[in-house]
Amino acid sequence: MGPEWVSIIALVALFVIGTLLPINMGALAYVAAWLVGVYSLQLSEKEILAGVSGDLILTLIGVTYLFAIAKNNGTVDLIVRSAVRAVGGRVALIPWVMFFVTALLTAIGAASPAACAIIGPIALGFAARYRINPLLMGMFVVHGAQGGGFSPISIYGTITNSLMKDNGLPSSEVTVFLASLAVNLLMAVILFLVLGGRRLMKLRADDIDGAATGGAATGGAAPGGAAPGGVVSDEELTGDLHRGGVGVATRGTGTITATRTQALGVKRDQVLTLVAFTLVAVIALAFDKNIGFVSITAAVILAILSPNQHKDAIKQVAWPTVLLVAGVSTYAAVLTEAKAPEFVGNWAAGLGAAVIGALVLCYVGGVVSAFASSTALLPVIIPIAVPLISNGGIGAATFVAALAISSTIVDVSPFSTNGALMLANRPDTISEPVYYKQILTYSVIVVVAGPLLVWAALILPGW
Repeated sequence: MGPEWVSIIALVALFVIGTLLPINMGALAYVAAWLVGVYSLQLSEKEILAGVSGDLILTLIGVTYLFAIAKNNGTVDLIVRSAVRAVGGRVALIPWVMFFVTALLTAIGAASPAACAIIGPIALGFAARYRINPLLMGMFVVHGAQGGGFSPISIYGTITNSLMKDNGLPSSEVTVFLASLAVNLLMAVILFLVLGGRRLMKLRADDIDGAATGGAATGGAAPGGAAPGGVVSDEELTGDLHRGGVGVATRGTGTITATRTQALGVKRDQVLTLVAFTLVAVIALAFDKNIGFVSITAAVILAILSPNQHKDAIKQVAWPTVLLVAGVSTYAAVLTEAKAPEFVGNWAAGLGAAVIGALVLCYVGGVVSAFASSTALLPVIIPIAVPLISNGGIGAATFVAALAISSTIVDVSPFSTNGALMLANRPDTISEPVYYKQILTYSVIVVVAGPLLVWAALILPGW
């Protein structure tokens, strides 16, 4: 058996074990890389380890460290609650706020599951209070996370852009990002129209709160920590900042006790964090500086300015994701050394037309990712596409965008982390079996139709 077959079989085993057992797929990938590399390819251990990208790992650490600081100092709370406050009493706009806030969080460096874990409970709490379809709200959160997930400073975007560079493909950060945002936005529009969005346009939060027991007149709070009417009070905002370690708030009497100095300190930290995110994007993109160095520098500066508040922020770095990406990237290099990408790519191209091979790869990415990690899949699926790009005449930017989107829109699946988070945070207005069946049905539709539609929209026009 040739090394390409050995590496492919090991890859399948890697995904199966990582899906069925609660073992980090990165750790499994390191084991597979060592066994396949040493015993099938006769590589030295130093040659195997040379496959991991230090640039990619630094970037993952930097952006998640910076996001952890933003979460600690209340900047994330400020973004979420300011957005919710902006809709006033317009119930139909609440799902869209959840979509765009989640997209913003992943776009500035939050891991997709982290963003869903933050926004999901808030969003589904609003769904229960304001009679919004829970499936609509939950899927808006997931599609929002995926919509912003390919920005040039995001985790998915960093992985994808690094892989394109490492495989000699032309850079296309903006194309991949905008394509993902557009597809997920379209999915959200369809969901909104099908799952009762037009009915929501007739609803006002004040009317619902007035009819509800324990509404504004009794001082009842909305699920997810929001005040009645979907408008967040200054009391709640200050209390949340207090939970973040800054400021002092007293509840129960409807009054707030907070010193002016503390309030100004919170504002200063949040403004500095927002400025830091802006500068990271500008310096990395406009001046072509390494985003890993830029983001970790920004995080360290913020940590120096408030050392006690952020002393534990480094513990919040997405270390399991770092291990996942490092391990899978190392195994992806072993796959390349075994010439598995060329083998699969040539097989796909031999189906009769490169465009058909592209469709097959889109479905491979979608089906596998519905049960496994999208983050782990990207370093594997993109190198496989290189032969089709080189020999099949398919545009690199659109093909990579199609693969990336096909491999991530299926994260609505209840078997993926994002879909499971929505299921775990279901509102009391719907039973778990019913909500599970709804999410599963929708994910099957996405897995079956999603890759085909993405392929038709991005690859066929340029063929």
